[in-house]
Parts: sequence; structure tokens; C-alpha cells
Amino acid sequence: MSIPLFIAGPILRAVTPHQVAIWWTSRECLTEGELLIQHKGAVLANLPLNACHQIQIGERAWVTLATVALSVPQDTVLTYDIVTKMGCLHETMPHMATKDGIEFKCASRADYLLHGSCRHPHHACGDALVAAKKKVASQNVLDRPALLMMSGDQIYADHVAGPMMLILTRVIQLLGLKTETLPGCTYPCSETLQSSHQHINGRESVLPTHSVKRWFGLQTRQEPIFSAKDIDNHLISLNEFHAMYLLVWSPELWKAIDWGEVADYANQPSFSDKERERWYQELLQLRAFADGSNDVRWLLSRIPTYMIFDDHDVTDDWNLTVGWEHAVYGHPLTRRIVGNALIDYWLFQGWGNNPTQYDDAFITAMKDGIARPGSATHQKAVDQVLAYQQWHYTIDTMPKVVVLDTRTRRWHSESNLNKPSGLMDWEALVEFQQAILNQPSVVIVSAAPMFGVKFIETLQKGMTTLGYPLLVDAENWMAHRGAANTLMSIFTHTRTPENFVILSGDVHYSFAYDVKIRSRRCRPNIYQITCSGFRNEFPEPLLSICEGLDRFLYSPNSPLNWLTKRKRMKILKRDPDTAGRKRLVNRSAVGELFLSKSGAPEKIQILQDDGKQVAFPALSPSRALRRRRKRN
Repeated sequence: MSIPLFIAGPILRAVTPHQVAIWWTSRECLTEGELLIQHKGAVLANLPLNACHQIQIGERAWVTLATVALSVPQDTVLTYDIVTKMGCLHETMPHMATKDGIEFKCASRADYLLHGSCRHPHHACGDALVAAKKKVASQNVLDRPALLMMSGDQIYADHVAGPMMLILTRVIQLLGLKTETLPGCTYPCSETLQSSHQHINGRESVLPTHSVKRWFGLQTRQEPIFSAKDIDNHLISLNEFHAMYLLVWSPELWKAIDWGEVADYANQPSFSDKERERWYQELLQLRAFADGSNDVRWLLSRIPTYMIFDDHDVTDDWNLTVGWEHAVYGHPLTRRIVGNALIDYWLFQGWGNNPTQYDDAFITAMKDGIARPGSATHQKAVDQVLAYQQWHYTIDTMPKVVVLDTRTRRWHSESNLNKPSGLMDWEALVEFQQAILNQPSVVIVSAAPMFGVKFIETLQKGMTTLGYPLLVDAENWMAHRGAANTLMSIFTHTRTPENFVILSGDVHYSFAYDVKIRSRRCRPNIYQITCSGFRNEFPEPLLSICEGLDRFLYSPNSPLNWLTKRKRMKILKRDPDTAGRKRLVNRSAVGELFLSKSGAPEKIQILQDDGKQVAFPALSPSRALRRRRKRN
């Protein structure tokens, strides 16, 4: 197959009144041509392509972030075009662009937002971003969302399908992605690992183990350092992370896949009937994922897209406990894997959120490390991203959007190495508070819900007490007393915004809560809005059981609420406009949020992968009172 000029992208990233950032991957370094920003046929800015940061990740793959500084007209139709020696976008990508380029807008208000998380390539459900593309394509440009917020798990590095591992290998070969020496591994480099019999469905025996004490120290056994449930295909090398991101963003590479070859791989004598059946099921889902990738590419090219990591972008249970951190960062191979994941998070996600945040020294360190995998410069880049503490950022819209890093600045438990850490430490929470003081309203992006399903949180606490926090992903804001109390204090501060809108994902179901401080009748108004996942769902009937127990044990007037860390808060759970009594919607979806001028939600709804919309209407005070009387 001949590789197209644009392998992935363009993806429209940060768009502000002062800059436009566009990301793409091309098969060669673009030394000729320019990026054009236009308004009504007039050129507002042109950036020579040789002035863009271009980072080579393989013989035939270059990642580019083009950042154009200009005064951007708001609430009007703009276009961008990438003109190369092969022509404009209409000539190199006729299915993506018109003769004028690609249309977009810079919204003066963030009053219509798309949001969600968790896009798992081989999960057995549809892709909600495909449904979002169909809706956005039917809208006028000025009626489209102001931005798309992806709140975590844009890739799954720790839960990779067997067929995907074979496909990753073919992409590495096609693009000439660079080989990496692997410290502390039984295989000296990524090439020998990828040609071994343990490359596919066998990495659990490649990844290191450590001694773990169980049952109050009475039992000691060897367990994998990584606590992910499915590590038999865990990504390891930098070129595997490169290939995974490109497959998630790009339809072009899927076209190069010989699906017959991938299917035939399951005919090996070593495969059992169960393994063969699993292979074919995963392959079926991957083909469906690939079929929707053109639509997702179209959507990301037109809506300003912002991202933040969660655990699966790196590995499950990432930084959950101090004990986990000691084990993972204390071994050279697992430390390298987490470092590789963060380098590629920056390259494929973080860089475009706020390009001016990263100075030339940081970019040069990343570029040098990526250029020589396994070298001292690569290790220096790993150390640098592991120590970096500025992954959080704000979007200066109206209302202000504050995107939280809930993974790398944890509040460590002092009493027990195996107790869950707080999602943010005291210093990070103080910085968060300073960012929102005196704001009339604010949108907070927290990967994990700040106000989740209380029964599930209680179940996680129980498993933590028994010494198994990693078994149930005990990651919630209430799991650590210090972090929980500080968060509650932020909400009760006298200079906090009148309206808090919290956008979350992570949990693989959707819900909406209205939250009030029990001792106050007025401000602040807090709205917990959760949509997850783009392509993932929670196991049934387990979710129904958890929801039923939560309804029974933690109704608004239940005395059990006074035993929780959020006892000062009164939580009213919105009913979706669906049949039945369920308040948790278990369907892959993208969230749609419409905000009033005051920053309060006017409409909360989700767009499911089948194109159906589900709304979470607000309850009137009288209706809320009748509902409480009926249930109590």
C-alpha cells in the first residue's frame, strides 16, 4: 500500500481568540507549503510549514503541531487549509475538505459542549463519536458545539485485543517506527519481543512481578507489578504507543490491514477453541471500530478538541496507592512503560491543549528522546515527563473551563501504603481553588466523578479495608479523607462561583446530579454530569444491582448519608426521560451540555451510539418534594 501524505488528522485542537492549533501526522517532513486561516475568502494568517514543530517518530511518520498566533474572529465561519507541494487539502484529502478548506468557528461562549471518555476499540458496542459526527454534519457551522472535551481513556494501553497486537506490528513495519532497547526485560529490544511467541496474548509472563503480602501479612505471593486485569497484551515500547494512537485517530492505516491474514492467525495449533472464539469476536469489533474511523476523523477536524488522561491511557490503577507507585517506578521496565505512555500522551494529546504551555527546552527534550528510543536522551525524556506537574490547564472561555490532572499529583496516604491516594494533593487543590475564585460560573473537568454512586464508593471502601483496593479500582474523590474534606471546603468557600458544572467520565455509565449544601438555600449550585463511555459500557446486571442498592440505602433523606464524607451535601438525582426507574444509563454515548448565560445547565442530554437522545430534565421544587414523599 502507498502511504497517504496525511496519515492521521488534521485534528482541530486549541482555538482561542488569540491562536489556532492544528495537529496531524504525515508520511514525511513538510518543508514546503503553508497553513492558511481564512475568513470569507480573505487570508487572516499563513504559517509556513517549515516553521511548525515536526517530530519524526518513524521512517515514514512525522507528528506536527501547527500553532498560529492571530486575532481570531469569534462567532463566524472560518476555514483552515494545509497547502503542500501536492496541493491543498481538497486535493490531498477530497473526502475531508472542500475547495475552501475545513470550516470551523471560535465561539465567544462555551454554551454548547460535547464531552465523554473511554473509547475502547474492541468493546462490544457502537461508537458514540460516529453518532456525534452525523449530528454535527447536519448542523450549520455556527450552531455546532463550542468544543469537544475528552476526559480520559482515549486509548487503552493495558487492555489490548490480540488481533490489535498483530495489527500494531504491521503498522510499526509499514511506517518504520523505531526499535527500542528495553531495560529490565527478558527481550533486549522491542523488535525481538514483537517477533517472539509471547508478543501476542503472552505478555503477562514478560512483565515483571513482585512479592505481595495478603491476609494481614500471613500470605506472601508473587504478583504482576502492573495490577491491570488484562495485561497479556499490555503496550510496552514507544513504537507500540505510536501505532496505537495512530490507529485510534486514523482511518488510513486500517486500509492497509490484511484482514484475512489477521483472521488466519487464530488457526495456529497453540490456540484453544475458546481462544480462537475470543480472537474472532475481538476481530469483529475491531472491524466495526475501523469502519467508523472516517466519521471520527471528520468530527475531530472541525470541533476544537481538548483532552486529559485517565488511567487506561497509561495503565490501570495508575498511581492508585503509594505501594503501587513504589513497585512500578522502582523497576526499570515498568517505569519505562509509564514514561513511554506519558511521552505519547504529550505528543498525541497534551501538546495541543495549550501549546504555549510547553517551552522550547521541553519540546526539544521530547523530540530528542523520541528520535532515539532506548538511549540516554530517551531515558531523560522519561524522567522529565514523570516529574512534570503541569498537565492541568484552563480554557479561557465563558464560562471558564478548568481541566484537572487527577493522576500525577496524588495525596498519599500516610497510614498505609495500600490505601488509595487522594486524586489531588493539597497543593494541587489550592491551585484549583485559586483558578476558580471570583468566577461567576465554572466548568470543571474531573475524570472521576466528584459525586458518584455512593453504594459503589462504599463497596470500594470495603474492599480497601480488606486490603484489595486495586481489585475494585477504589478511585473516587471520597476515598481519601484529606482530599475529600479539602474539596468540600472549596465548594463552601464564600468566593466560589455561583454555578459549578462538573463534567466526568471513567465509570462507563451516564447520570446527572444536582448538589446543594444542606446549610444553604442559595449558592453555590453544583451539577455533577457524567457521560461514559464513547465506546464502552458497564457489565449488566451488576450495574442494576448496584443502582438498586444505592437507591435503597442512600436516598436523599437516608440517615446513612450522615456517615459519609459528603454529609454536608444534599444530592438530588435526575431521572432520564427513559422508561423505568433507572437513573444510570448504561449505553455508550457522547454527552451534550447546553449552558445558560449564567453558566447553569439549560439542557443535559446524551447522544447514544444508536443516534437516540436521552435527556436528564431538572425537577421542579414541587415535583422533587412529591418524589421524596413517595419514596420515603
